[in-house]
Formats: sequence, structure tokens, C-alpha cells
Amino acid sequence: MPTSPDAAPSSTPHLLPRSPDPQIGELRQLLERHRGERQAIAIQDFPDPDALSCAWAYQLIAQQYDIQCEIVYSGTLSHQENIALVKLTGLPIQRWSLPSAKDKDLSVYGGYVLIDSQGTTSQLTALLQAADIPLRVVIDHHQLQGDLQAEFVDIRVSVGATATILAQYLQGGLLDLDDNKSEHIKCATALMHGLRSDTDRLMQATEADFMAAAYLSRFYDRRLFASILQSSRSSQVMEAIERALRNRIVQKNVSIAGVGYLRYGARDAIPQAADFLVTEENVHTAIVYGIVRDDDEEIELLVGSLRTSKITLDPDEFIKNAFARDDRGRFYGGGRSTAGGFEIPIGFLSGYNESGEYAQLKWQVFDAQVKQKLLRLIDPQDDPID
Repeated sequence: MPTSPDAAPSSTPHLLPRSPDPQIGELRQLLERHRGERQAIAIQDFPDPDALSCAWAYQLIAQQYDIQCEIVYSGTLSHQENIALVKLTGLPIQRWSLPSAKDKDLSVYGGYVLIDSQGTTSQLTALLQAADIPLRVVIDHHQLQGDLQAEFVDIRVSVGATATILAQYLQGGLLDLDDNKSEHIKCATALMHGLRSDTDRLMQATEADFMAAAYLSRFYDRRLFASILQSSRSSQVMEAIERALRNRIVQKNVSIAGVGYLRYGARDAIPQAADFLVTEENVHTAIVYGIVRDDDEEIELLVGSLRTSKITLDPDEFIKNAFARDDRGRFYGGGRSTAGGFEIPIGFLSGYNESGEYAQLKWQVFDAQVKQKLLRLIDPQDDPID
């Protein structure tokens, strides 16, 4: 029926009604079944804004069902924006170092939850499994990493961020955000940051991501959001970028750089160096890696990050082809549309004579091995160890 020319224009744009999301109904039923339970939300060892914000949103949703949740991780917050996000919003997160986590009575938890993760990036997952804590919920936007024995699984690779999924839960009625509640405003701000971060400042956003951002824009605090984004790079990050620039090799528009040894708290310097290298002229992909030392746990990890602007390059497939699986059948890494990462335990070869000849020899071996695996994918005709 045509609109009368005298009718007043609508003050809000017309949105087509969307079909009810069956996942929201399933999650609501699960939360009702476990009303009054205590749950642990285990996020990545090095949590990013998407994981942090979504864990918080799930915690607030669960509170509606008298479910008490603790957001826990075992690594460290090293990226300056992540530190700012937690400090400025008061995001309720707890660090469980592995020694202290092993001494905890995990039987107090009726279940655990994985958010923006499938358990492969959290050392706490193995502890929870060993304590026979059931996996209640998995919510993620990354490619499926293996068989997940959980009551509720919502994995949507079609969206750019897990924050989009949680925003849809909120919009679907699992929690009515109130712009008069400080906690709700701060959580919406955190979700907006998570969405922005994982969609590369919305440049890789899907329609669903934009719709989620439009919904969150009604509640988030713009000044708080700007304050989070204005955090400065640390000297450790700048040093890692300088080393990446000095050591990089470029082949077929792919920049590869090893940055040597890094302390555990500076781990996030690696993805930031990759972010920087991919901006170089005639480079569409950057891969930066280094050996990260955790003196508390006395372990070393080979950690790397990939960033790409090439539409036809699948970071998840590339990293899995390059580094394959561990002895348990789990991939050493994976990715999403424009980014990926890998983490390989060094194990028996771990050592702490940082200034000695052994450390230098070990780095040379790992550096050569990583380059060999990457260059054989980039250019199968090239032999980097020739």
C-alpha cells in the first residue's frame, strides 16, 4: 500500500524483521538447565579484545540465571590496548598462572566455557579437562579446530568477530542492555572494540558485523572507546618492530622476519610487528616470529603471527599447511580472513643461557627451519637452505 504524501516520514529506518535465532533459544535452555551453577570462562592465554569483551558479555548474560562466572586466563596481557581496555573498563578478569591453577580446587565449577577459542590457545583447558569439569559452551568465529564435546556449540565463520555473535545474543533478548547502567555501557564499549579489532577496523566486516556495530552504538561510550585506542606503543614493541625491519626478507610480496628472543610479557610485540610490516609497499603478507620465554614456567615457545591483505590467501589454511599438527593431532596454529598465528613448544631444547653461544645456535636453527617451511609454500622451486 503506497504511503500518503501527507504522512510524516519515519524517524527510524525500516528494518526487515529477522527470523528468530535458534541458537539463542538453545543457549537460553542451557542456561536455565544450569541455573545456580558456577562456571569458569577460559579464554586465550594471551587474550585479545574480542575474547575479553565476549567473555564479559557472557558473564553478564549468565548472571540473569544466577550462574556465577569467573573469566580466567593463564598467560599475560601485553598489548597496550588490551591493558587499557581492562584498566579503563574494570573488566573482571583473573590471571591463573599454571602453578597456582594446579593447586586450585576446580571441583567448585559445575562446567567451563570457551569464548573466542576452542581450547587450543589456553593452557587452562587441559587442567579443566583433567579435573573432569564438563564443557558447557563454545562460542567462536574461527574455523573448527576439532571435535568439540560440548553441550552448546555456536561457531560462525561467516562473521568477522565473536563480538558480533554476543551482540546478536544481547539484541535477541538474552540480556537487555540499559544505557543507565555503567557496567552495561562499559561492556558494550568493550564489545565495540573487540568487533573493530577482529574486523581490521571494520574493513573486513560483514553485514552482520555492521548490524552488530549499529546495535552497540546505542550503548557504548565514545570517549572511553577513544581513550582505549589512544594507548601508546611500548619500547619493547618498538624494539621488536626495529628487529623485524632489520631481519626481514621479502619473496613474492611476502615479508618474513624473525625477531629472536622475547620475554613472555612482550609476546604481543610479534603481531604488532606483523601489522607494521604488512604496510610496506609491494608487500601483501607479513609473517613475524620469535622465541618467547616464560621464566616463571621455565618454558619456551616459538610464536608467530601472519597478517595479509591478499584476498586469495587463507591464513588458516596457510599456517596449517606450513606447521601441521602436534602428536595429539592438534594444529600448531590457524587463522581467520586476514590474520593468523602459530605457537610451537620448544620442549627439550628449552634453555636459559640467553647471552651464551647455545642460545644463538638454537635461534639460528629455529629461524632456518621456520624460513624453510614458509618459503617452500611461497615458492616451491626455492630452496632456502641451499
